[in-house]
Amino acid sequence: MNQSLPPLRRLSFFLWALLLLTGAGLQPARAQAPADSVDLFLATKMRQLRIPGLQLAVVRHGQVVKLAQYGVANIQDSIPVGRHSRFTINSITKAFVGVAVMQLVEAGKLDVAAPVSRYLPGLPAAWQPVTVRQLLTHASGLPEIMGDDELVTEANETAAWASVQQKPMEFAPGEKFSYNQTNYLLIGKIIGQLSGQPFASFIQERQLNVVGMPRTTLGDSHDVLPNSARGYTYSKVVNGEWQRSGTPRNLFEAYGPIIRTASGMSSTAEEMAHWLIALQQGKLLQPASLPVLWTPGLLNNGQPKGFNRLQNGYALGWPTVGRPEHRAVAPTGGGRSALFVYPEDDLSIVVLTNLMGANPDMFIDEIAGFYIADMHPATGFGMPPAIRTLHTKLRKRGFNQAEALVKQARKKTPTYQLPEAEVNAWGYALLKQAQPQNALEIFKLNVSLYPQSANAYDSLGELYAELGNRELARKNYQRSVALNPQNKAAADYLKKSL
Repeated sequence: MNQSLPPLRRLSFFLWALLLLTGAGLQPARAQAPADSVDLFLATKMRQLRIPGLQLAVVRHGQVVKLAQYGVANIQDSIPVGRHSRFTINSITKAFVGVAVMQLVEAGKLDVAAPVSRYLPGLPAAWQPVTVRQLLTHASGLPEIMGDDELVTEANETAAWASVQQKPMEFAPGEKFSYNQTNYLLIGKIIGQLSGQPFASFIQERQLNVVGMPRTTLGDSHDVLPNSARGYTYSKVVNGEWQRSGTPRNLFEAYGPIIRTASGMSSTAEEMAHWLIALQQGKLLQPASLPVLWTPGLLNNGQPKGFNRLQNGYALGWPTVGRPEHRAVAPTGGGRSALFVYPEDDLSIVVLTNLMGANPDMFIDEIAGFYIADMHPATGFGMPPAIRTLHTKLRKRGFNQAEALVKQARKKTPTYQLPEAEVNAWGYALLKQAQPQNALEIFKLNVSLYPQSANAYDSLGELYAELGNRELARKNYQRSVALNPQNKAAADYLKKSL
C-alpha cells in the first residue's frame, strides 16, 4: 500500500480532447520548436494530475533558458495558455513581501529581531513581544484571522481584524511552526508604517517597476485582468466534507486588501523568472541580504520547521528545502503554483498552473533533474543516504541483487538498517519512473526485511496485480490480511478474485 503517494489519476476524455483540439496539449514557447524531454515530462504530468493549463520558466546562470506554455487557460472558451496568460500565485506573494522587508532592513528602518510593538503600537498585550522574524517565519503563536477557511474580504475585513484581536494566543512565541495569515497582515501594516505608503504601492514601486513586470498585480478574483487564467479545482463540499469531483469546477478567491500580503498576486512565469534574475543580480537587494532572506527561522528548541519533509523550514516569506545536496528555497501558492531556487546550482524553475491541487512543488525537483544530472530521479536523488547508496549499486549490478547486497551490508555492519517506510516509498518511486520490474525487486526486499508487515505484503500484492500475476497477488494479499484483518483493500481484492 502506498501510504505517501496518491493513486494515479487519469485525464478525463473531455479535457484531453480539448487540449488536442486547441493545439495546446504540448506547446513550447516557440510555436515551431520541437518538443524536448521537459515538454514530454510535463505533458505526462498534466495527464496524470488533470491540470488544464501550465506555464514554465527555467533560469540557468542568470538567463531564461526555457519558456513554455501548455494546455488551456480557460476550459469553457477553449482559450490556450499563452506567454502572457496571468496566473494567480497565492502565497508566493509572501516571497515578494519578504524582499520588501529586507529592503526596509537595508534602509535601516526595520530590525527583524525587534518586537512587533516597536513598529505597531496598540496591539493586544500578548502580541507585543512577538518578533518581526517570528511573524515572517510563522512561529508567532498569533490567532488565525482566516480560521476554518474563512475568507477575509473587503466586506468583512474590518470586523475580522477586530475579532482576531480578541482571540487568545495559540502557543507561546517560538514554540511551534503554524502557518498563519495574521502574521502577514501585520507585516503589511509594518511595511505601510515604515515606508509611508500602502504595502501594495511599495512593492509596485520597489520591485515590479524596477524589474519591469506590467502583468504582475495585487488583487483577487473580483478584478478583471486581461489574459487571466481561470482557476479550477476537482474538490467540492458534500454534506460538509471535501470530496473529489470527476470534472473540474470553477474556483473563486477573494482577499480583502489588508490580507493581500499573504495571498494577493497574479503574474506570469516569464515575469517571475525576470524577478528572480533581478533579485539574484543585486537589483532588488544587496547580495549580502540574500542569505538573511533565505535562512529558515529557528524555533525555541533551535530547530527549523516547515510544511513537510520537503519544505522543512521557513525563512522570510520563503519556504526552504533543507538537505545535504541541492538545497532550495521554494515558495508555493494555493496548491497550484511554485518556484524553486537552487542557489548552489544557479538554477531557478517557475511552474504556474490553474488547478488547485496540482502541487507542482512535488515535481519541480524532477524538472531540475533535466538540467542537473545528479538530481534526476533515476540517480536516487532525494532518497535517504543509505537507500541512495544501495540504489546506485543496484543500477550497476541489477535490482535482482537487492537482497544479496543487503545481506552483505548487514554482515559487514550489524547495525545496518533500511526503514520499512523508506523502502516502500522507494518501490513506489520506481513505479513512477516506469520501472515496474525494479520496483518488484524492492517490494520483495521489503517483505524479506519485514516479514510481519501487512503493508509490505500489501504493496507487493498490489504490484503483482498490476503486472497481471493473479496467483502471486492473491498469495501476498492473503498474507497481508492475515497480518492485518482490517486491510479492506486487500480483502476486497480477494473477494473479487474468487
